[in-house]
Amino acid sequence: MELIWYITAAVAAGIGTGLAGLSAATVMVPVLIVLCPSFSGETGAYQATAIALASDILGSAVTAYTYAVHRNIDLRRGWIMMVCILVMCTAGSYAAYIVGNVVLGSFTLFLTFFIGIRFLVSPDTGRKNAADKGEKLDWKGIAVSLFFGLTIGFGTGFVGTGGGMMMLVVFTVFLGMDLKTAVGTSTFIMAFTALIASVSHIFIHPAILLEKWDVMLLCIVTATASSLLSARFANRVRSHTVGLLTGLVLTLLGGTMLLLYFRTQIQTVPLFADTLQCLGRLVRYIIPCVSVLLPVRILTKIPSYIFRKLLHIVAFSCFSVMLIGAQGWQPVALASVLIAAALFPLLAAFEKEEWYSGLFVEKSGGEIKKSLLKLFLMFAALTAAAWGVFGKSHAAAAAILMWGTGDAAAALTGIPWGKHKVYFRPVCGKKSWEGTIGMFAVSFTAGFIMLFPVCGISPGKSFAGALCGAAVGAAVELVSEGEWDTVTVPAAVLVPLLLIC
Repeated sequence: MELIWYITAAVAAGIGTGLAGLSAATVMVPVLIVLCPSFSGETGAYQATAIALASDILGSAVTAYTYAVHRNIDLRRGWIMMVCILVMCTAGSYAAYIVGNVVLGSFTLFLTFFIGIRFLVSPDTGRKNAADKGEKLDWKGIAVSLFFGLTIGFGTGFVGTGGGMMMLVVFTVFLGMDLKTAVGTSTFIMAFTALIASVSHIFIHPAILLEKWDVMLLCIVTATASSLLSARFANRVRSHTVGLLTGLVLTLLGGTMLLLYFRTQIQTVPLFADTLQCLGRLVRYIIPCVSVLLPVRILTKIPSYIFRKLLHIVAFSCFSVMLIGAQGWQPVALASVLIAAALFPLLAAFEKEEWYSGLFVEKSGGEIKKSLLKLFLMFAALTAAAWGVFGKSHAAAAAILMWGTGDAAAALTGIPWGKHKVYFRPVCGKKSWEGTIGMFAVSFTAGFIMLFPVCGISPGKSFAGALCGAAVGAAVELVSEGEWDTVTVPAAVLVPLLLIC
């Protein structure tokens, strides 16, 4: 299992280096020290940092070369910081070995999380009036370079992370470089700092090379390849896109690692622990689904409406996955609210990107974020009503699944084969009898499976509840306008399920 985490950490580290010039340790160290038992000893974080620094050497070098090809390096404005950082790396490395695991490990986790937040809040780090490439530093620039060069150099050697991010901020905010030039310049410097710091770590603690040479080799090769691909991508897209993607990856990684790192303290509060278990089940379900759907969308010519409904199925079925096995309705409802609170601002930030509406197939501006907000808040409300008030968690799980699969079936049958439109008030005339029948059949099947085999309700009650729920859902879907069927249909389906099952 550790092998998977080694590869995952190295790939993610390479992405961070290639996209935004981040040190590999920013990503790699949290994964190794939290998820890999072999790095849990007294010097585990120190060894993880050494491996990350070694991975950074070639990763930063190929990244810097890629940016140099696109003329995105400015050493004339960065040479003072480069000299200062190189001088202070060794001192910081020795101090890190003395301090040990506790300070190093927790600091790295918090740093990863807050770097991600910083990118999401402000993906464009450069100032409006950027300096021309090759422009000489004035006295203020020299003072800034000396101060930050000395502090960043010591910090890079001490923590093994943060140097790339700090250089990025200094280069863009204080020295006036544009984002891509700042990334190229910082990765050029990092190639040398990583070499010095990794050699210092190994010299101080030779067991790193003797005991972990195979892990180091694997991480170096993987991170280097990932850095190269990411750097090529970053030089072809807008800086705003690069910043958002980097912020998303690091925020999720840092938040997850912090939860794992402090899991003992969290487990003392049952509600928090149960909520995290619900979120964990959700993540384990979502990641494989997304890993399949995104390549399908990008690499194939799948019709937009089919891809849209596949996303709907994943979104609705994830609730049933999260609900099954939960210890109470409160963790499920809280997890749903937290997801809604996290997704809405995140999608609001990404929806300005050109690729966003095409990827997620929006019918109108802001539709995706609004739909998901209503969806997860509806999850919370139905759970509180069905389980919290009536004590029937199975009814909520079935209602959501029946609506999600039924809605997808209505489109997948109605759009290609729906020749007989439904014309009676208040139906709008765009929906077909073929789509309605498809929704009823699939909704009934999904409801019966959820109630009987999964939740253990008797066959008779499961059949009657699924039959009535599917009929009510299909009828309400016909008269529901706009995107409000996300709320009205599951609520309507829930009523007969509560009465019968």
